[in-house]
Amino acid sequence: RSGEMAKLTQLIDNEVFQAYATYATIVLLKMMLMSLITAYFRITRKAFANPEDTASFGKGESAKKYLRSDPDVERVRRGHLNDLENIIPFFGIGLLYALSGPELSTALLHFRIFAGARIIHTFAYLIPFPQPGRGLSWAIGYAVTISMAYKVLKT
Repeated sequence: RSGEMAKLTQLIDNEVFQAYATYATIVLLKMMLMSLITAYFRITRKAFANPEDTASFGKGESAKKYLRSDPDVERVRRGHLNDLENIIPFFGIGLLYALSGPELSTALLHFRIFAGARIIHTFAYLIPFPQPGRGLSWAIGYAVTISMAYKVLKT
């Protein structure tokens, strides 16, 4: 049992794992922030998906006008969905990559580029930046995840 604890302590002390934990936390918090931004846009645009969400704006027929879609809300939702499609694979593949024993400098490069690309992608979605800014930031983050997956499979 103490051997298992020693292995866990070694993992926690591992610089690559610490880097992974840091950048995974950053992108997961960024993804969670998208939920709050979606809620903000729903409230400020008075565009709700569920009848119970309109209760503060009226009852019955007067509340039904708030059951609608809004282009700004939908744009934020698409950005959040894109996060789910990209950050969750990074979370799993990044963990396997961190456990595969990469060089710290290479791992940091992967983690930093991914986190930066996802942050730029969010700004590109919300502002919006002209294309190909959003597409490039998505492709760079995706390529980083593929690179890590390749290195895990190669190991």
